[in-house]
Amino acid sequence: MTSSGTETGTSLPKWQIAAIALGATGALGLGYWYFKSSGKSKGVLKGSDKAISIDDVKEEPITVQQPSTPLEEAQEFKNQGNAYFKKGKYDEAIKCYNKAIETCPEENKADLATFYQNRAAAYEQLKKWTAVIVDCTTALDYNQKYEKALNRRARAYEVLKDWESCLDDITAVCLMQNFQDQKPLLMADRVLKELGKIHAAKAFSVRKPKLASHQFIKTYFASFPNDPVYKKLLETEPPIGEGEVQGFLRAKIAFATEKYDDIIQACTEEIANSESESQFYVEALSLRATFNILSGSHNEALIDLKTIIETDGIEVGIKVNSLIKRGSLYLQLDNMEQCTKDFSLAAELGPDISDIYHHRGQVYLLSDQTDLARSDFEKAVKLNPDFPIAVVQKCYANYRYALATQNAALLVETLEGFRKATERFPSCSEAFVLYGQVLAERGDFDNAEKLYLKAQDVEPKNATILVHRGVLQLQWKGNVEQSIELMKKAIEVDEKCEFAYETLGTVEVQRGNLVIAIEYFGKAIELARTEMELTHLFSLRDAAVSQLKVSTKLGIGPQGLKST
Repeated sequence: MTSSGTETGTSLPKWQIAAIALGATGALGLGYWYFKSSGKSKGVLKGSDKAISIDDVKEEPITVQQPSTPLEEAQEFKNQGNAYFKKGKYDEAIKCYNKAIETCPEENKADLATFYQNRAAAYEQLKKWTAVIVDCTTALDYNQKYEKALNRRARAYEVLKDWESCLDDITAVCLMQNFQDQKPLLMADRVLKELGKIHAAKAFSVRKPKLASHQFIKTYFASFPNDPVYKKLLETEPPIGEGEVQGFLRAKIAFATEKYDDIIQACTEEIANSESESQFYVEALSLRATFNILSGSHNEALIDLKTIIETDGIEVGIKVNSLIKRGSLYLQLDNMEQCTKDFSLAAELGPDISDIYHHRGQVYLLSDQTDLARSDFEKAVKLNPDFPIAVVQKCYANYRYALATQNAALLVETLEGFRKATERFPSCSEAFVLYGQVLAERGDFDNAEKLYLKAQDVEPKNATILVHRGVLQLQWKGNVEQSIELMKKAIEVDEKCEFAYETLGTVEVQRGNLVIAIEYFGKAIELARTEMELTHLFSLRDAAVSQLKVSTKLGIGPQGLKST
């Protein structure tokens, strides 16, 4: 593949830029590895359930008349072993490989590596995984860049669930292949997800609650225009001295003045006074649950939401809002069944509340159920036609559907819908950002940049817009330095912008700055609020850590030597 043009700084090849886009959206656990199908490898044999391979396969045993040297004799034993292997006689093959190893002179290291690797292949067919690892390790002692041995040992480690060892081996294979073979990439993706889950669960169990950024909090509340509690927070009341109020009213003042760290305590104060006829008990429960969600304290949030949902006599709007939030939280906790149940119950209780369909539409988009997402966004817009976020997300769902079904007419209609939305809702930054993402995807980079700049004018403190602009610089001009500058500016605007740290880490991996990348991923991990986010981020970090270890040990990098 060719490199994109350079404006200033260092350019990145197009495959790296495309992979960055994947990493930034969380679409691929690997984040920075590019998938490209390769041709069939030589020497591949079809086993009963998978491809198997050994070196120097011959059709039949070869008889050498009076081998003149020990090496020739060892090669003869190896050839006989290969013939038995091809016929599925693995025990006989192992005996021949044993003789080859015993006969081969110690100074013939490359040959010994082959013999051990071939014996490991036979052990693999017999599912003797420990023996596979031992023989592959010995082969690698003789030839540390032996790709087949690394690949085979990785498979054995995967079966034994030794994820870290497996990752290091398959990373080495990917590096030697310059990330151009899909099979090892898919294996690495599987292993990274497993390892990410383990590290995420451990980290999440000991993490301390950390509130999201002010910008994120504002955006989150704005996505619930039908929330009765949010409406109460926005109500204008006669000024009351802050020292004279307690409980929910104190939380309301804290919300208005953006002193968000005080809200959970103020709500707890209101809830504690419930026995003395608290006026805002339910509102305090709802608000405390919301800020526990925004802090990553999921268990605490679930308790309060459950109380609201299961208590009779509570206003339908508050109960529906609680079901929406709990359903969305269950999605983050990877419980799709309960997520679906909560949204269905919400729709039964409040069929005319647009927030249900707006948020369920997002769930469907995330789970690649685009047709269902379109239907829900259509309902949300019909019930609340002046809600800009639902309008543009409906356009986005239609856009994805048009691409998937190759519906040219719908595509044209959708692009026009985006344009009208930006005209109709000039104060909605998300309209400009989503439209900009679509245009960038279609290669209309100049207009995408104009839309991002308009979004930035609307919300100058929205750091994610700067990150989108940074990614655009890579897609458009291959301008790495400008991209990094914009992402660092995003962190200056919002030091809690997890998206900026993650994307910077991905860019630095591409540049070969693995230590810096690992630091950025670590900062993103500190800010993550869900175990699902942590799993993704740990996968990125673990990939970079493994690549650093392998590169240091073998002296190769992403553009290093291919295995021969």
